[in-house]
Amino acid sequence: MFSIGDYVACGNKGVCVVSEIKTLDISGVDKDEQYYILKPVYNTASTVYIPVALADESIRPVLNADEAQKLVAGIPDIDCLDISSEKLVEGMYKGCIRSNDVREFVRLIKTIYYRKQKRLEAGRKETAIDSKYFRIVSDFLFGELAISLDIPKNEVEGYITESGWDK
Repeated sequence: MFSIGDYVACGNKGVCVVSEIKTLDISGVDKDEQYYILKPVYNTASTVYIPVALADESIRPVLNADEAQKLVAGIPDIDCLDISSEKLVEGMYKGCIRSNDVREFVRLIKTIYYRKQKRLEAGRKETAIDSKYFRIVSDFLFGELAISLDIPKNEVEGYITESGWDK
């Protein structure tokens, strides 16, 4: 169970803070069911409501500092996705994001990074799908690492780059 003030990683919303835990007085909602009321850290205009009973399916605690440092140090050992067909790319990307797993986020970022490099070397532009999902997943990963490592979000990419991840 999470407490008010806890940071959580929430599916397609990224890092959120638990702002309240309460029942909802909304028509069609069980008046006895407790909900986590989440405020996305990097999108303050929205609010997320997650039933406490279903929270394990939707949210997880953000990495602590030690876990975040180990993840970054282990990036060279995380394999890229094995894409057998361009028709499957978007589905694979969506699956990585739906997993809400930081290792899958890294796999996706590495995959897109290397795909972009190959395309640029061949004189072609990055695909729109790669660009879209790179933005989404890097936003989620960098947001979580910023909270975990207590550094500004805009410094996370440099932190990762300095670790020598692409060696």
